[in-house]
Amino acid sequence: MPADAPTGAPESAVETRGLEPIPDGERGGRVRELVPTWVAANISVLLLTMGAGLVISNGLNIWQVLVVAVAAPVLSYGIVGLISLAGKRGGAPGMALSRAVFGQRGNLFPGALIWVARWGWETINAVSGAYAVLTVLDLLFGIKSSTTLIVVTLLFFVGCTFVVSGLGINALRVCSKWSTYLFGAFSVLVLGYLVATTDWTAVFAKPAGSTAMMIAGIGTIAAGGISWVPSGPDFTRYLPRTASSKGVVGATVGGAGVVVLPMVLMGAVMAVGTPELAAAQDPVSFIGALLPTWIAVPYLLVALVGMLLINSMSMYSAGFTAQTLGIKVPRTWAVSVNAVISLVFGFLLMVVATGFFGSFISFLTLLAVAFSAWIGVFGVDMLRRGEYDGPALLDTTPSSAYWYKGGFAWQAMTAWAVALVVGLLFTEVDWFGGPLAGTWVGRNGLGWAVGILTSGLLYAVLPRTPAAAGRAAAEERELAGSLSN
Repeated sequence: MPADAPTGAPESAVETRGLEPIPDGERGGRVRELVPTWVAANISVLLLTMGAGLVISNGLNIWQVLVVAVAAPVLSYGIVGLISLAGKRGGAPGMALSRAVFGQRGNLFPGALIWVARWGWETINAVSGAYAVLTVLDLLFGIKSSTTLIVVTLLFFVGCTFVVSGLGINALRVCSKWSTYLFGAFSVLVLGYLVATTDWTAVFAKPAGSTAMMIAGIGTIAAGGISWVPSGPDFTRYLPRTASSKGVVGATVGGAGVVVLPMVLMGAVMAVGTPELAAAQDPVSFIGALLPTWIAVPYLLVALVGMLLINSMSMYSAGFTAQTLGIKVPRTWAVSVNAVISLVFGFLLMVVATGFFGSFISFLTLLAVAFSAWIGVFGVDMLRRGEYDGPALLDTTPSSAYWYKGGFAWQAMTAWAVALVVGLLFTEVDWFGGPLAGTWVGRNGLGWAVGILTSGLLYAVLPRTPAAAGRAAAEERELAGSLSN
């Protein structure tokens, strides 16, 4: 099927497929359809806050912020794009393909960690979405935040997220496409307002910060992209095998970069006149203070849709991860677990926590380390693997080609566990500090990069799992199937 064929996703409103690989006859679509997917994955006002943090906390000037805003998405979403190639090759979600690497039982360990990490990511986005609703209510009707209103807005946001993620890939594609158009239009409007009202003399007069702080900024913003790596194959599994690999990577980087670059720069510009932006407890209400109501309200509403889509994409992938952990419910209902968790944690973060930005950066840093150990192992395996055995991915019994020894691929498990520990050694957040966090790597927030390199290199040098055992199991399964027929 050519790469420019009509989409191969199911035509019904609700996606019914779960972990099973998509047959070639149902796979189509255009690579460029990935662009709005990754645009939507980054439509968040948190990027404004992070851009402000580069100026206030890291002490960077506008030119250094520009370097960070270009380098971070190229680095992180370049990795997302590369791992996404496994999706078009195997036709299955990322954490299902991971069974081929870690073994049917071994995959439960990185899968569980990644699933738990998604709880935090979805909580952060639920909180941001709830704050956006609260800010709009305040701007339009003068309604002030209260505990009851916080609960109501969280329920509204998470409920909408559950509906979109439950519907599946087609709903995500449609919402991503239109949110891209709307967000692009209103971002141009905001950018024009900032150009006309900003004290550019003060912006360009700011002295440069250290190179170390610039590298740290790249690491911090790239960490957000790294969290999407295991989800990459989930959004390419409907693409035909003949789809351009370069195109997949380019569409992923381009879609993310077209949002990250202007948002981070706008945040940095805003911070020159509003230095308290980076430390605000509420990461959204500053928009109402900085922009006129006629711009702030529609912009926040569009951003709200974007944050809803981010959470929907995350919950969509989390549903697959839950299924790989043995939660035997349809994908539509598997996402409900994460929805409930984000409600509880979101309430705690909005009502109990004293500082949003510090909590967010700490979480983002640990999240990237948790994901990085998996990325190195999976990436090296993907480079060495010709194809994935679809039936073996779903077979969780000892007859599976991916059972290996006792259900574990010890090489992958060893590399993953060692890299996870090493990454944490170089990591420091508000409430945790590894013994090597004071080194150059640790100070620059690159514990996640150490994790990827450690797991990838270690897995590459360890002896490979004997292919004969996998082939024998596959042949045995095929023979059993033919006899039953």
